[in-house]
Amino acid sequence: MTSDLESLIQRFSESLGCDAAVWMDNGDNKLIHTAGALSEVALPAVESLPQSEAPIALAAPHENVFVAALPASVAGWLAVRPNGDSRMEARSVIGLLSPIVAHVLQTNREVEHAALELAERYEEINLLYTISEILGRTVTLEEAAGTILKEIAETVGARRGAILVHDRATDTLHAVVARPELEAAITPISVDNPDSASAQVFRSRHPLIVGEEELTCAAERPYRRGQMLSVPIQWTAPDGPVTLGVVNLSDRRSREQFTAGDLKLIAAIATQIGTAIQNSRLVRESLSQQRLMQEMRLAHDLQMRLLPDPRALSPVAEVAARVVPAESVGGDFYHLFRLGEGRVGIMLGDVSSHGYRAALIMALAMSASAIHARDTADPAEVLAALLDSLHEELTSTEMFISLFYCVVDRRAGELRYANAGHPHAFLVSRSGTAVRLGATDPPLGMVDSPPRANTVAWTEGDLLLLFTDGLSDARNKADDRLGEDAVLELVAAEREAPVGTIVDLVFRLVEQHAGTTPRRDDLTLVVARS
Repeated sequence: MTSDLESLIQRFSESLGCDAAVWMDNGDNKLIHTAGALSEVALPAVESLPQSEAPIALAAPHENVFVAALPASVAGWLAVRPNGDSRMEARSVIGLLSPIVAHVLQTNREVEHAALELAERYEEINLLYTISEILGRTVTLEEAAGTILKEIAETVGARRGAILVHDRATDTLHAVVARPELEAAITPISVDNPDSASAQVFRSRHPLIVGEEELTCAAERPYRRGQMLSVPIQWTAPDGPVTLGVVNLSDRRSREQFTAGDLKLIAAIATQIGTAIQNSRLVRESLSQQRLMQEMRLAHDLQMRLLPDPRALSPVAEVAARVVPAESVGGDFYHLFRLGEGRVGIMLGDVSSHGYRAALIMALAMSASAIHARDTADPAEVLAALLDSLHEELTSTEMFISLFYCVVDRRAGELRYANAGHPHAFLVSRSGTAVRLGATDPPLGMVDSPPRANTVAWTEGDLLLLFTDGLSDARNKADDRLGEDAVLELVAAEREAPVGTIVDLVFRLVEQHAGTTPRRDDLTLVVARS
């Protein structure tokens, strides 16, 4: 049968001093000499040969030839004829050689069977390769579905078919593509539909071959004629298989029934389609996430551009400020105004909550305060006008703003302020004493009473220190707050430093305290000297 077996028999014959040969049954009860040197020996008919591995001696003229059946895995016999100088008995030779020959024959048979199977399934293997190529060079399933369905249908000889994909939002199966191409849209199928073969396959996760009169569903009629093969499209997730859709094929040109081989082939392709569907979804989610991230970065940049450059008050006042939202955008803000005659206006606000809603209120407050601060130098009047402008938005959103606004009059030596519920506003003197500029009113949006103003002395070299509670409430891994006192102590110790340096040191203090703990709130700090 093979040169390997012939070589094996020859080597044994030379080593053991005896001739050996193998005969096989060709399937018609006829013996074929396969290998070895005993081709001239005429074996009896198949039915007369031993059926066990126990050797028997042939009758004359070959009475010195012993024959035994090979192991049951192969239909063959081993014959041995010892020479005069043989060092082993025939029975021992057969016992030694028989399992080796059987193994070689079985291996050869498996190789031949695999080669035959490969040749017979060439079209199917080629189809799988083609599908892999299609899915490998496309991003969306929609781009590949038509080609995939065409390739599948041509291989199994189906003139009709459809690829259905599960819509998680509506819990229905909808056709991504169908054959023949239809002008009208195909009605989606509920996964609970008891009359739909597609729905049953989706629910059971098992393929199905249904007859023409079985499980008739109107929504499947456009791509179904005669017997239909329906296979689930699955994707293997870490916690188990997930069914993503169904492949349907029908109307075979040959009018033959679908076979188990057809089912196995379509199931293999359906697995590839399942991977493609999942990849397509992941790509879409990734693209959506990227677009969202891009929009959030854009929103962050736009919000930061709304904040004024602290250098706008130079040389009347030296100001440094920083805003770090807890998310891409936030509700903290500051504003600066040059009011003429040596006066400057400084505002700090903190909209309740954070994120996009707070950012919207913040933008409105920034815009309105820029108008009202130029109409009057009285902080109370500015806050009253600002409350009037934002009243509807604050009421509808149930939000409020803690807001501090002051006018520093360097010539008059005073600081006049209105504080609508903002807790962290301080005047730090040149001696290092911190005086709280306490609230004169509740946060804007809580009550409708008009804001009030207060006045304190302002000496050259004094520091105005404003920050939101995101700084003092910064937490570490042990959930310990940084606290207001830590900020005040640092600022008092560094009060002679440039205001920009003070801002850097405070934020460094927050980072050292919080480490990698996520921020819970926006962080804003304004330091001014005039």
